[in-house]
Amino acid sequence: MLEQLDLRHPIVQAPMAGVSTPALAAVACNAGALGSVALGALDVAGARSAIAQTRALTARPFAVNLFCHAPAVRDAAREAAWLDRLRPEFARFNAQPPQSLSEIYQSFRVNDPMMRLLQEVRPAAISFHFGLPTANQIAALRQTGAALMATATNLVEARLIVAAGLDVIVAQGWQAGGHRGMFDPDAEDPSLQTRPLLRQITGLGLPVIAAGAIMTRQDARAAIADGAVAVQCGTAFLLAPEAATSAPHREAMGTGRTRMTRAISGRPARGLENLFTAIDGAEAPAYPVTYDAGKALNAAALATGETGFGAFWAGTGAAAAVARPAAETIAAISP
Repeated sequence: MLEQLDLRHPIVQAPMAGVSTPALAAVACNAGALGSVALGALDVAGARSAIAQTRALTARPFAVNLFCHAPAVRDAAREAAWLDRLRPEFARFNAQPPQSLSEIYQSFRVNDPMMRLLQEVRPAAISFHFGLPTANQIAALRQTGAALMATATNLVEARLIVAAGLDVIVAQGWQAGGHRGMFDPDAEDPSLQTRPLLRQITGLGLPVIAAGAIMTRQDARAAIADGAVAVQCGTAFLLAPEAATSAPHREAMGTGRTRMTRAISGRPARGLENLFTAIDGAEAPAYPVTYDAGKALNAAALATGETGFGAFWAGTGAAAAVARPAAETIAAISP
């Protein structure tokens, strides 16, 4: 895999939707790592533009990332109850919650136009989060020559990735920032940290990339000693000038306090503690329908200058992040 993607450093810049940028991916690639472009929350026009921008900045291979969640099962009563639950929060900003919610973006599993775009632009690597593409999609993407990767949070998911015929497993430990890559967000989560997870799945016959709490060279070396061929870092890049991390998000990184929550999007995700993570998300509707409410609440709060309802995704190593160019972070972490 390292040879196919021409990596000088066994590091993958994580595809962080909303924060990673074509500039960040290109800098990572030019520094000898694998940059990633997050397409999961984009429509086809946005995805085409992001890929074109990245290709304008680097001639090296890069990855694109798609979301493969099960399409939302709508529950009008639950959605209405959730809006009522958030009504007092909106009222703090003299605002009303939306009258209804929508599924704000499609799963790749049912997004035929996105599939055709990938067949056309033929990225060097494609990674999947929240599950796997359909068998027909995998067969078609095989024809593009791309390296195919998917996230696993436990042994069962890792075995499903192997059975599907993909090339690489991304082992996402409990410490990782952003959304858990669980195939079924309602299943029991063993909450495996990165190194114990690696020890469970490195013997399955596929190369494994370790993700979660990789902030230093020592962290990278420990993961590779446990059988990983590379490491994936996201939180380590959040303070890079090439990232689109907002000023309040950057400022909150110093606290280092994170929490897993469903309240923002409807799926378990780790972010920096703020007013939104204090809300109990147990009754949140399906993903990404809940995100529609979360974005509306954040917009209402921001209109009054309140930043505490942002989705400040970050891993448990947030306090160790260093504000420096992404290329310097790659050099500092590379084992």
